[in-house]
Amino acid sequence: MSDPYQTLGVRRGDTDDTIRKAYRKLAKTHHPDLNPDKPDAMERFKAINAANQILSDPQLRARFDRGEIDGDGAEKRAERPAYRQREAAGQAGQGFGGQGFGGQGFSGEDFDDIFGSAFGAARRGPAKGTDAHYSLTVDFLDAANGIVRRLTLPDGRTLDVSIPAGFQDGHAMRLKGQGNPGRQGGPAGDAMVEISVAPHAQFRREGNDVLLTLPVTLKEAVLGASVEVPTIKGRLRLTIPAHSASGTKLRLAGRGIAGGHQIVELKVMLPPQPEPALEAFLKDWEPSVPFDPRAALEDRS
Repeated sequence: MSDPYQTLGVRRGDTDDTIRKAYRKLAKTHHPDLNPDKPDAMERFKAINAANQILSDPQLRARFDRGEIDGDGAEKRAERPAYRQREAAGQAGQGFGGQGFGGQGFSGEDFDDIFGSAFGAARRGPAKGTDAHYSLTVDFLDAANGIVRRLTLPDGRTLDVSIPAGFQDGHAMRLKGQGNPGRQGGPAGDAMVEISVAPHAQFRREGNDVLLTLPVTLKEAVLGASVEVPTIKGRLRLTIPAHSASGTKLRLAGRGIAGGHQIVELKVMLPPQPEPALEAFLKDWEPSVPFDPRAALEDRS
């Protein structure tokens, strides 16, 4: 029988945050879409999600810790008393008209049904299903612009997740009625999908602003230029003012996320190969207004 703690590689006393991080790491590693060449990936993915469904639900986790349910979430049936114990119990109860339970023709199943009706009726009534927890990784641009992604569930079903534009890394979406089925006709639980946004090679996000480092040539920085730059909505022309140094920041208004801006930081690049003409010019060149570019550095000597 599976142990959800062992499946996720955590301990009983670990915090909810520790369990959540362990689940996210394992779910990303063993997701079937990322392991098409591993036939056992789906089974491993199912086991990880089943363990997380128990440990992420405070009530189910507490019931498992108390031994009331097993690692699959099924009720643990109390052991029935041995035959001699039932017989003794029947003899001890003969004060009811001289007949014990055995004398009335009750079987072991009847014994269980009687006490089950008395003490377990509330549990057998309609109840909402538990929430199911999943993780999904999306590209930076997809999260910025919005997208519909298909999520493969452990049982093989698929679920279309509509991710709105501007979705932030680490946030979760609640999908009503898409969780585990209810009991005795009760409603299904919800699906909690935690979204991870993969980093982008060029863009970075700060709030609703998108940051981009733009390499420019020495000539473009000194003389100014009009160049194309990438944005989350496509390429756009940007005017670089003359006498722009590395670190100069230019703003493309409204080109960020949800009304934010794109901030373009210039980075002056030298040619990859030696430039004899440039070197010869700089040997005799002196700025018309001398300056010390390192004047602001703190003297630690």
